[in-house]
Amino acid sequence: MTKRTRAVAFATLTAATLALGTVLAGPAGAMANPSVSVSVPVPVSATSSSTPRFLSASQLPPHPTSAWTAGRVTPGVPDELVFCLEDALPGYHSSYRDFRTDLETNAQQLTVVVGSQAKADALAKRLNTEIRACAARIEETDPEIEATLKDYGTLPVEEGAHAYGVHTDTSWGATDINLYSVGRDGRAVTVVKWGQMGDFSDAPVQAFKKTTTTAVDKLY
Repeated sequence: MTKRTRAVAFATLTAATLALGTVLAGPAGAMANPSVSVSVPVPVSATSSSTPRFLSASQLPPHPTSAWTAGRVTPGVPDELVFCLEDALPGYHSSYRDFRTDLETNAQQLTVVVGSQAKADALAKRLNTEIRACAARIEETDPEIEATLKDYGTLPVEEGAHAYGVHTDTSWGATDINLYSVGRDGRAVTVVKWGQMGDFSDAPVQAFKKTTTTAVDKLY
């Protein structure tokens, strides 16, 4: 089965909230999900000194056979993060950058800036809670998918970061591994996600932690 047609079980759950048991593929050119209420009045510039900076392609976990490419910084929320995080995000101004390889391996960085450090701290805690609950939510949404969470612990960067892994295994044989992290620097909260086909043994955990540390350090 080709990369384009093979269901990537976890990423596809971004649309499953609309119909239980429905799994839709997350294509390589996925756009922001319009169902998430995110108010962004103007386009976001990746280089503006008034906005947080994003990861570059070279700062992603190295892929053994393919280079990373980075999309533009775009207002909204990427489809790949909607299923786990949409309940925590409505009403916030957010922007994201999408990263792709020539294969199915992909990554996203989402950044939200709020009005105070207290609000940012509360948002980061809420996002961590949503990620920890996501494996159970996947299984509740589709009984043909088994999901397992691993907590990879905290990272000592700025106001802190936390990394996780979620593995999904379907009744039809698809198996996928996704890494998540949440970090905060002042009023900015950033989420990094990395995913591909495979299981926990295929996850570049240490490299992902390095990427997360870089992402938080780079915000301001």
